[in-house]
Amino acid sequence: MHPVWLFSLIPLTVGAGFLAFGISGRRRAQALRRTGVTTRGRIVRHDTWRSDEGARFHHPVATWTTQDGRACTHASRFGRGTVGPRFGVGATVEIRYDPAKPQRFLIQGWDTPSVDRLFTVLGSALTAGTVLVVLVPTVTR
Repeated sequence: MHPVWLFSLIPLTVGAGFLAFGISGRRRAQALRRTGVTTRGRIVRHDTWRSDEGARFHHPVATWTTQDGRACTHASRFGRGTVGPRFGVGATVEIRYDPAKPQRFLIQGWDTPSVDRLFTVLGSALTAGTVLVVLVPTVTR
């Protein structure tokens, strides 16, 4: 295998991973918009995660009751470095969840589509760029 091919596997793999994450998140959000149920919930705590570099990410944990009476408590998949008063412990928030799988939910105003969009764009650019860099010299020989 030629060294250029080996080197190109790194951005190709990262790009494909970013693209998969972004598309998955966008499809999930679209499904929640289409078939999700909206209800009121409450933030009961924040799960805090610290990165290797020392940055802290706060994931609000929301609790709500589904239409069929099940109590649900789940952490948001998105974390932020700071938490405003709208999402502090005890705050009332709007939850949109999948009635078949309530663990698939989003907190209105916290879970923004911009993260999934960013991963989709970056993944597309890395994947397409890598394929172009590898294929153009191959085709033009």
